[in-house]
Amino acid sequence: MGLFVIIIGFMILSLIVSTRLKNKFKKYSKIPLSAGLTGREVAELMLADNGIHDVKVMSVEGQLTDHYNPGNKTVNLSPEVYSGRSAAAAAIAAHECGHAVQHATAYSFLEFRSAMVPVQNISGRIINIVFMMMFFGSFLLPQILPMNFAILVIIGCYGVFTLFAFVTLPVEFDASKRALAWVENRKIVNSNEYDMAKDALNTAAMTYVIAALSSLATLLYWVMIYLGGSRD
Repeated sequence: MGLFVIIIGFMILSLIVSTRLKNKFKKYSKIPLSAGLTGREVAELMLADNGIHDVKVMSVEGQLTDHYNPGNKTVNLSPEVYSGRSAAAAAIAAHECGHAVQHATAYSFLEFRSAMVPVQNISGRIINIVFMMMFFGSFLLPQILPMNFAILVIIGCYGVFTLFAFVTLPVEFDASKRALAWVENRKIVNSNEYDMAKDALNTAAMTYVIAALSSLATLLYWVMIYLGGSRD
């Protein structure tokens, strides 16, 4: 029941922030950017200004599906951002290019986060197997995998998830910091548009904060379950 409350609670928080982000983007997208640039043009200009010429700017399907892929060096922008001419589109495009700049300059947190991806994926597979065993074969679990050991495995996996989530925070905040500094110094936005860009990126950053806190809360829950079982 405790885990259920944690999951539902953070799901509601995540939904609230996600809805706010979509509403802000919709609101700011209706206000034309004074510079008249599209998100694609903003991205290409920021990459060029940072001496990055091997990263391609692409359009991908979906809403707010924008991301930087270090594997194939692509800045992927949703249609509203790729073709949009607003402060919100400019901010998101510049933010994703901020990740490309991090990659090009070997930003330590991004490198650490990238190195953790395989570990995170393996942890995800392991924890799914353990949960399936606990759900479908709880009466056999003590013979196959002692409950205390199973909980330790879960704690280890959630430890990886939590570390990954918290390492993601400086990566995202730094990308936003680079983006806002660049759009301001390059005169991509005026003072009013800068405030809108900052507001949009700060709201987007909250989704990562909630994800990190959710992972930490779940980790602490399983630690408490383990400690409670050890005392019995």
